[in-house]
Amino acid sequence: MTRLEGRAPDQVRPVSFQLGIAPHANGSVLIAMGDTRVICGVMIEEGVPRWMKEQGVGGGWLTAEYSMLPYSTQTRKPRDITKGKLDGRSSEIQRLIGRSLRAVVDLEKLGPRTMWVDCDVLQADGGTRTAAITGASLAVAIACDKLVAEKKISSLPIRNLVAAVSAGVIDGVSVVDLNYEEDKAVTVDFNVVATEQGELVELQGSGEEATFSQDQLEEMLALGRQGIAELISAQRAVLTDPGTGSKQFAAPPSVR
Repeated sequence: MTRLEGRAPDQVRPVSFQLGIAPHANGSVLIAMGDTRVICGVMIEEGVPRWMKEQGVGGGWLTAEYSMLPYSTQTRKPRDITKGKLDGRSSEIQRLIGRSLRAVVDLEKLGPRTMWVDCDVLQADGGTRTAAITGASLAVAIACDKLVAEKKISSLPIRNLVAAVSAGVIDGVSVVDLNYEEDKAVTVDFNVVATEQGELVELQGSGEEATFSQDQLEEMLALGRQGIAELISAQRAVLTDPGTGSKQFAAPPSVR
């Protein structure tokens, strides 16, 4: 099968990270996955939500917000504020981002603080939610490093890096990391979130007026795991040597 960008079914798009894109944030990253671009910023506030105090819950909290800028899509997307409410898709995505990050952050070690994670889509070409998770994970790691460096906490609260990627079935073939045109064409749409240790955080999948087999499910999961391993390798390279942050990490040649 030949994909629109010439990728093999098991190839993710080239990914790059630009660190420090928002200087006032505790951690910030501009992630590019192919033509999809998302700014992920982390701000840390002293104090926790009221519900934690009322329920006697210790530690800190992490919450995420997600939005698409009006010019991020091919036709202008109205801002949520003009509609007076958050649309259902954005609400679902920001909950997914929050769950994915809380799975790898020790909130007890964070202390009585709230970590706000904001993900803003600059350009959408498929996979905005998965790119947001991958970029936000890196931004959270940077913010946690700063907390330790500033001696506000004694040990890193982040347990693992986390990343996410989409998968789907096009013309009966399982593929990974869908761009917008592919996302419109799939008969099955799948999202995989997993940690650096390969542990799954969340799976989302559904048929688009179609069904899928157990074999196809396993194929998409395997493709997702492989893609996530490549993305986390790129994340780790940036954390190890921040000078690599603006470099593009090309998708490796297909092993098929």
